[in-house]
Amino acid sequence: MLSKCPDIKQMQKAKKSLSGRIVSTPVLELTGSKIFPLLPKGSNVRMKMELFQHTGSFKSRGVLLALDKLSINQKKNGVVAVSAGNHALAVSWASKCCGVNAKVVMLETSDPLRIQGCKDHGAEVILCKDVKNAFELMDQIALSENRTILQPFDSESMVLGSASCGLEIIENFPELDIAIVPVGGGGLIAGIASAIKKTKPSTIIYGVEPEGADSMYRSFQKEKAIKLEKVETIADSLGSPMAMDYSFGVVHEFVDAIVRVKDDELKSTLNLMRDQLNLIVEPACAASLAGLLGPLKELVVGKAISIIACGSNISFNRYVKLVE
Repeated sequence: MLSKCPDIKQMQKAKKSLSGRIVSTPVLELTGSKIFPLLPKGSNVRMKMELFQHTGSFKSRGVLLALDKLSINQKKNGVVAVSAGNHALAVSWASKCCGVNAKVVMLETSDPLRIQGCKDHGAEVILCKDVKNAFELMDQIALSENRTILQPFDSESMVLGSASCGLEIIENFPELDIAIVPVGGGGLIAGIASAIKKTKPSTIIYGVEPEGADSMYRSFQKEKAIKLEKVETIADSLGSPMAMDYSFGVVHEFVDAIVRVKDDELKSTLNLMRDQLNLIVEPACAASLAGLLGPLKELVVGKAISIIACGSNISFNRYVKLVE
């Protein structure tokens, strides 16, 4: 299956171009006395802290690269994006940094913290009742206003942005055996997996997806990108209703397997991250650790393992409702 994945020189160039504009986020060794006893026996686990990235998620990397590629006229006409929140925040922030007008289409059910965050960065926010309408409206706005669509995951820029994160992981953790990465649309894992595999091919890459939004898992089974009839998960940042051809092709080439976790597992991991790591995070941010402690635990005993804390954008009120 041809993925047209960026090569390692493109990844290194993207990483260099982002230097000084994004946060080179830390890698935390999970050796603390509260968390270590819960981890797979004999393992060396490190968490890439992308929740400390600009706007609170990894998305800012790829959005900056996408804006860099726009022509003068495209920048003048502005951009539009659809998102449950993290991509919208990244588009709003990066557009402000680059002097580009942005419109973001979000769901009425989006966390008010995320909606306000986009407005604070100067973006115009338009709310829709469901994902289908949101994508349709984005397409209409792009056509009628000649705006450029900034895809949340299915683009080379988003893969390259995530690849810069993957290169940081392997630089900080060269003994890496296994990387466990959350899966929504596939942009994060496509970039991280391809960067790590091109640097250290022996590394095993696992994706972790919510059971109620398992488009990539099902796409792996069907050997092609598929759409879901419905999405039902507390991890709205991983709630893509579809896999798409480009990102699926990269994921299919470089990822060894996709596993699924239940919402209850995400909730218990949210509690664990709060109590054992002192982190208040969104459900998507718990996915890697939930996969490590759940379906993957017996497969990774004694290994050097990277997991990702991918985002932290959640209001306290919504967090409390989730964990209760």
